[in-house]
Amino acid sequence: MKDKKQTILFTSESVSEGHPDKVCDKIADSILDAALKGDENSRVACEVFATGNTIIIGGEITSKSQIDYDQIIKNVLKDIGYDKEELGTDYHTVKIINLVKKQSLDISQAVGENRAENQGAGDQGIMFGYATTETKGMMPLAISIAHKLVRKATELRKNGKFKNASPDMKSQVTIDYTDPNNIRIDTVLMSCSHTEGADLEEFKRFIHEDIMIDVVQSFGLNTDFKYFVNPGGRFVIGGHEGDTGVTGRKIIVDTYGGTAPHGGGAFSGKDPSKVDRSATYMARYIAKNLVAAGLADRLEVQLSYAIGVPNPISIGIKTYHTAHYSDQIILSIIKEVFDCRPGVIIKNFSLTKPQGFKYADISNYGHFGRPDVELPWEQTDKVEEIKKLLFTKTKKH
Repeated sequence: MKDKKQTILFTSESVSEGHPDKVCDKIADSILDAALKGDENSRVACEVFATGNTIIIGGEITSKSQIDYDQIIKNVLKDIGYDKEELGTDYHTVKIINLVKKQSLDISQAVGENRAENQGAGDQGIMFGYATTETKGMMPLAISIAHKLVRKATELRKNGKFKNASPDMKSQVTIDYTDPNNIRIDTVLMSCSHTEGADLEEFKRFIHEDIMIDVVQSFGLNTDFKYFVNPGGRFVIGGHEGDTGVTGRKIIVDTYGGTAPHGGGAFSGKDPSKVDRSATYMARYIAKNLVAAGLADRLEVQLSYAIGVPNPISIGIKTYHTAHYSDQIILSIIKEVFDCRPGVIIKNFSLTKPQGFKYADISNYGHFGRPDVELPWEQTDKVEEIKKLLFTKTKKH
């Protein structure tokens, strides 16, 4: 008797900028932006905790910049839409507790403030990058759709078309990979907070027809998917009134939605000397350029570092049986084309003087594959160099 064909499903989630954890990430990255604006050598490790109408900031910050913490926090809350007492958090009346201190001198000397390109890694750790031919942005399909759902919902809320919506929203998308030649959406889920007295039937209809269907059609996929809208029922108590928020708790949302591993280090609130941030951007850059050059259809890159040491301790790859060349050739190309020293990464990507983006811009809706922001680690400017090197290496064989 033949075994019944098993359905192959994969799911990713995203959250809006009004989600409690993401509010904290945006505050932390807005503080980082302010520090770097007046002092590109700022050392920032900022953590944010938010509950009800109270925001607590802490961490280690050493900067010559004059940082108006209170105003930054209020501006972020206002921009997101936390501007009414009934939302539980209101920028007009928010209580702010500042527990920030300076960076440890031990960490400072280990990194090497004056070593430029040879500055050491800010800490030990492992970082992953990933790219795939699955979407135009070389990102996994599920997380790409999940991000677009909450981004669209937020845009419609802010322009007044998504009536009675509050800032806190979540999305979840399940893809059916059973037939590789007919990839389909299996299920879409959205939970969106709303005002008291909202017409929930109309609210749910709008989410399904004007957000879910519209976004899915933009990917050219089936619209006969199963869907859930606010399956928990009433969702008036959202934001920090419903859940306490903390920086760094949405690291899978920030990256690849679970398709690729995560080293564990968060991004938001950290200056680029922290390899949690800069080396993860580099790993994505490597993976994306190698996939764009045709070396594999899916590629995962792992980098590891030791505090105070410039060069990576290890470089590893995984190609999920999609490689068109051997792992040895791919690894040799990485080592010849890409300089993974933190100081070089910071310089090449202008991470202490961001051009065309602010860190707060990417604190929500993912740090990779962004269609709305020009990010240096998303460029595929190494493709020709990779192809030339590949030609010489394969010619020898």
